[in-house]
Amino acid sequence: MKVHETRSHSHAPVEEDKVMTRKQKAENKAHESEQTPKKAKAESDNNNGNPNGKSSSQEFEDFCKAIDEHLSVSQLREVLESNGLDSSGPDHVIIRKCQDLLFYGALEKCPVCNGNLEYNGKRYSCTGSYSEWSSCTFTTKVPPRKDGPIKLTNSLLNSAVSDLIKRYGDASRRPQRDLGGADKPFAAMTISLMGRLSRTHNYWKKEIEKHGGKVANSVIGVNCLVASSAERDRGGTSKLAEAMERGISIVREEWLLDSIEKQEAQPLEAYEIVHDLTVDGKGVPWDKQDPSEEALESMSAELKLYGKRGVYKDTKLQDQGGKIFEKDGILYNCAFYLCDLGRGLNHYCIMQLIMVSEHHPHLYYKKGRVGDDPNAEERLEEWENVNNAVKEFVRLFEEVTGNEFEPWEREKKFQKKPSKFYPIDMDDGVEVRHGGLGLRQLGIAAIHCRLEPVVANFMKVLCSQEIYKYSLMEMGLDSPDLPIGMVSKVHLRRCEEVLLEFIEKVKSMKEKGQKAEAVWSDFSQRWFTLMPSTRPFIFRDYQEISDHAASALETIRDITVASHLIGDMSGSTIDDPLSDRYNKLGCSISPLEKNSDDYKMILNYLDKTYEPVKLGDIEYGVSVDNIFVVESKACPSLDEIKKLPNKVLLWCGTRSSNLMRHLHKGFLPAICSLPVPGYMSLVQCMIPISVVCVALHCSLAGQLSVLMLLQRQLGTGLLLWTDQKDSWFLLLLH
Repeated sequence: MKVHETRSHSHAPVEEDKVMTRKQKAENKAHESEQTPKKAKAESDNNNGNPNGKSSSQEFEDFCKAIDEHLSVSQLREVLESNGLDSSGPDHVIIRKCQDLLFYGALEKCPVCNGNLEYNGKRYSCTGSYSEWSSCTFTTKVPPRKDGPIKLTNSLLNSAVSDLIKRYGDASRRPQRDLGGADKPFAAMTISLMGRLSRTHNYWKKEIEKHGGKVANSVIGVNCLVASSAERDRGGTSKLAEAMERGISIVREEWLLDSIEKQEAQPLEAYEIVHDLTVDGKGVPWDKQDPSEEALESMSAELKLYGKRGVYKDTKLQDQGGKIFEKDGILYNCAFYLCDLGRGLNHYCIMQLIMVSEHHPHLYYKKGRVGDDPNAEERLEEWENVNNAVKEFVRLFEEVTGNEFEPWEREKKFQKKPSKFYPIDMDDGVEVRHGGLGLRQLGIAAIHCRLEPVVANFMKVLCSQEIYKYSLMEMGLDSPDLPIGMVSKVHLRRCEEVLLEFIEKVKSMKEKGQKAEAVWSDFSQRWFTLMPSTRPFIFRDYQEISDHAASALETIRDITVASHLIGDMSGSTIDDPLSDRYNKLGCSISPLEKNSDDYKMILNYLDKTYEPVKLGDIEYGVSVDNIFVVESKACPSLDEIKKLPNKVLLWCGTRSSNLMRHLHKGFLPAICSLPVPGYMSLVQCMIPISVVCVALHCSLAGQLSVLMLLQRQLGTGLLLWTDQKDSWFLLLLH
């Protein structure tokens, strides 16, 4: 791509600017004098008409300094209580909240959920809940305020700043807070400085305060400690040691520079200078990494929990023969999730009761943020008495979820509670990310397979871990702590009900504006609690529902089926596990001769009817490596297909992680009908088919009925049927 540069000729060259006649200079001076009054007027407008010449922001800063000097935190808490506001929380939050109240006036309730609005350093956000599943995500820079007077306590009326407070108690004199400028990166942050930095502490103190933050001498209550790497190398000081003991991030000076440059506080974890001194180090959380770096880390991560009977990898008890405790048909192994975007929560929780020997139960508990494993809360306790360990497990379940344990495990009775976790109902099996063939096993498994080499290679692809890992990584459902590819039918049905309920609600939704956004936000938080993601977000339209909800649910459903078919192949491959999985498919697969008429016919149709897919500036085409004749018991017969009225060529894309389920159980209709291109429901298809990523082209009506299933990822495949024979053709594409 060439970039053509076009220069503008509307301005005279620089050399010509140097030559100016007296007349031109006089005209320029007159022009400047005309602009001066306008400039002065503009400055006056920015000052909001204040006689002291100060802007409202400058006036607010002076007001805050006076409040800090003459009023205690306990007095400010009393003011909040007398006005019916929450007075709990850290001192710096109370001070900021009360300063805003006294200067700008009391805030109205949230217009979406009737919750309380609070200033978070950048904008005003709601602290209430929209439903038991979600927090309200309403934010604004221009919040509604009450016109009435503020209730002042006696201690304020008798203080040295009583006159100043009364002045702004008059609603007519209150200025409006202007948050229209660029967000300050250190807003609502308290930072401590230590050691010799490239600039003086006084310089950084001014810069930090200029960009919305505060500087503290001690490390108590600060967000981070900025220190030079030399401090760590020479052993540090008591200040450094105290910060480490309190779990406070200790970052390099570059964190300040980058945050100011990018006008946004950067992830502290990426600038840590003592991460290697902590257990396992402190890595950057997945959602703070570049997506490509996260993808590489995800693909190499080992699954830690593979199903209902899987002992969590980090316990290291599986090496000692540990097994999940089972009593009266109940397995004491639970996984939970909570996505609360309003409170910034994207957390998982694992609870297991593990028996290492007959009389030695171990209770394992872990809770943390997805992709931030080093900072997770984790404990492993050995109990002398099994009954006491069971009671503690049940107590923890109720604490985490707000529900009773046994009704959930026996009858799946569960009521979601606000700010509480929801269980991910694991199935009794081995997820394919753990049980499938690893990279080192693939070649050996194919060599020892009794199937035809081409078919064995195809089965090797379907039974490998990689296509399933890749599929989950692509959708952001690849947390190694949760076996999302081994969930129960109950959990899948619950996800489907939530999805269909939301789609019907949107179709008939009368809410508009902020209330409509709240409906989408509520569904998004509910969805990502049921379907855990490393990067949850708020859905905005049908296209995102199609790509990240409907398609994801169908893929998880198909991976679960594949996990049951593949089972645990982590052992020896000499006994030919590929042939065993091939027999479980319930269909025959044989290669089609390349010099046959059918092979040539398929190539001809592919050449004349397939239109390359273009994504951005990249165009994707296909080429044929092999064609297989597939005779499946799950697919409709030739006579049944001939009765179908549709005689149209369809190109239907799917993920390679879905192919094993298609071969084993046939095609299902799409879970829902969505009004977006690239997602087809049953009424659009020639036969029922589960479609994930679709490129649709209609041609060749009449004589030939063909269904093509196109996949452009690892182990890609193209499936079609022709009425010349009662058979199916599967093309492997790369």
